[in-house]
Amino acid sequence: MIETPYLLFLGDAPDQLAAKVAQGIKDWRPENAVGQFRMEGCKADMGLTDMSLVEAREAGAKTLVIGVANRGGVISQEWKKVLVMALEEGFDLASGLHNLLRDEPDLVAVAEATGRKLHDVRVPDVEYPIANGKKRSGKRVLAVGTDCSVGKMYTALCMDAEMRKRGLKSSFRATGQTGILITGDGVPLDAVIADFMAGSVEWLTPDNDTDHWDHIEGQGSLFHVSYSGVTMALIHGGQPDALILAHEPTRDHMRGLPEYQQPSLQELRDLALPLAKVANPACEVVGVSVNTQHMAEDEAKAYLAQVEADMSLPATDPFRFGAGKLVDALAAL
Repeated sequence: MIETPYLLFLGDAPDQLAAKVAQGIKDWRPENAVGQFRMEGCKADMGLTDMSLVEAREAGAKTLVIGVANRGGVISQEWKKVLVMALEEGFDLASGLHNLLRDEPDLVAVAEATGRKLHDVRVPDVEYPIANGKKRSGKRVLAVGTDCSVGKMYTALCMDAEMRKRGLKSSFRATGQTGILITGDGVPLDAVIADFMAGSVEWLTPDNDTDHWDHIEGQGSLFHVSYSGVTMALIHGGQPDALILAHEPTRDHMRGLPEYQQPSLQELRDLALPLAKVANPACEVVGVSVNTQHMAEDEAKAYLAQVEADMSLPATDPFRFGAGKLVDALAAL
C-alpha cells in the first residue's frame, strides 16, 4: 500500500497538462495532497502550497508522488537529485512512469539504506489472460477521445460519482497510472504485453449484476498514431454497451503531434462505433463530454448547445457542469 498523504512532485513540467497525474490526485483525492514541489522552470501549478521536502514532512506527507506524465515516461537526472533527497528525508516514492524507480540503481541503493519504499504503479502484477470475447453480464461504458488527455478519465469518474449519488450500482475501473493512484487499484494497461491488453480489460470488468455499470477509464485515441493500440484494447476488451465521445475543442493539433489535427466528433463516432460493435453489436454512442476548461462559461455553454444540435446527443462538461445528462443517457439504455 502507498502511504498517504502525498507531496506532489511537479518537477520541471512544461505546462499544466504535463502534470495531469498530480492534477487528477488534487481534484479527486484532495485530502491526500499536502502540497506541491516544483523545480526551477516548472510551468504547472496545482494551486497547492509550494513546500520544501522538510516542510512537507513536517506537514505530514509520507510519499512523494511523481505527478508528471512526460512523453516516454522518463526520469531525468535533475529529477533524480530531488528523488534521492526525498528518500533521505524519509519519503517513500511513487511513480507511474514507464521509467521504473526499481530500475534505477542509485534510487534502489538509497531506498535500501534509508528503509524507504519505491512504488511503481505502472507494473502489471497479474498474469492476464488473452481476450476471449465472451459476453459478460452487467453494463459497461467507455469514453473515447478525439485526442489523448482530453478528459476521458474525468468523464468516467464524474459519471461514477453521479451514479453513486443517485444510489445506483457503479464502479470506476482504472486503466492508467493516475486512475490507479486515485483509486488504489486497476490495470496499468499501456504496460501490459500487447497480446494480453484486451484480456486484461476483460479481467478488470468481470460479470456483474445486470443493473451495474462499469465506467472504464479511457486511454489514447484511435486517431493518435502514437497511442491508438491501447484504445483498441479498451474497445474490444471492454465490450462497452455505451460510448461517450470526449473532446477538447481549443487545441491547435493532436497532443505531441503538431503535424496532425484532431478529427471531428462525427469522424470519431463513425470510426469508434463500428469497432465497438465487433465485440458488442448492441453498443450505442449515447453522449458527448467536452473539456471546456480553457473556455469562458458563456462560450462553453454555447459550444455545448451547438454540439447537441450537431450530434443529436446530450453534451456536457461533466467536471464543470455535472454528469447528469450522461448518466440520464445511460439509464435510458
